[in-house]
Amino acid sequence: MKNRNILRNKTALITGASSGLGVDFARGLADYGCHLILVARRENRLADLKQEIIDKHDVEVTIIPMDLLSPDAPQKLFDRIRDEGKTVDVLINNAGFGIYGEFIDTPWERIKQLIDLDIVVLVRLTKLFLGDMVKRDSGYIMQIASTGAYQPMPMYACYGAAKSFVLNFGEALNYELRNTGVSCTVVSPGPTRTEFLEVAGQKPNLYQRLTMMSGEEVAKIGIAAMLNGKSSVVTGKINTLTIWLSRWVPRRLSTASAYMLAK
Repeated sequence: MKNRNILRNKTALITGASSGLGVDFARGLADYGCHLILVARRENRLADLKQEIIDKHDVEVTIIPMDLLSPDAPQKLFDRIRDEGKTVDVLINNAGFGIYGEFIDTPWERIKQLIDLDIVVLVRLTKLFLGDMVKRDSGYIMQIASTGAYQPMPMYACYGAAKSFVLNFGEALNYELRNTGVSCTVVSPGPTRTEFLEVAGQKPNLYQRLTMMSGEEVAKIGIAAMLNGKSSVVTGKINTLTIWLSRWVPRRLSTASAYMLAK
């Protein structure tokens, strides 16, 4: 692991920062002395998190209440940060959500929102901020995927497919950046104690309860992998073993197993 001072006085932009892993990444990066730009829809939660962090750490925290699904939101966010004279050294594309249930029963508008936020916004923000990072020959990008990215996910069909895109996009981008001072790390958590299941519309099942990790653990693993320039990391030993084993299982059986674990 690199020296903890590597991020001191750098600035990190975190999307989806009002809850769940976004909060844990903010706390974790503040521990490194990293300044923060926190983006999410819920201004009151962002304000509470800002106060908590500045009470504990000597870092600057900027909050930007914004719905990233609003028209041209990524460009507006980029322009605002640039106009304020801030430099983004770390981009954490954390905003996203899942939908639990049969594809045929899921309203199209909800599916479109998932695709737009989990894929389109993530790619657009990466494209916008990457150019300046490459010019400076310095920067970190973190994409949040999921263990669901490694096999088809019945009952989470669109979410799993979206996270497969994120995984492949992030790993490919990291390779393209191999001769620069910029890296892209994909973090794939399994079940985590966040609002994810509630938003997705699923009650935690036995498997999820038994393998649930804390957001703090996931953030710690993710930040360490990012600072070490890893292309991707699966968080937790059980999750890592499960993903490794799935590679040796026929895809139809892997899909059936994923369905059973999701039910």
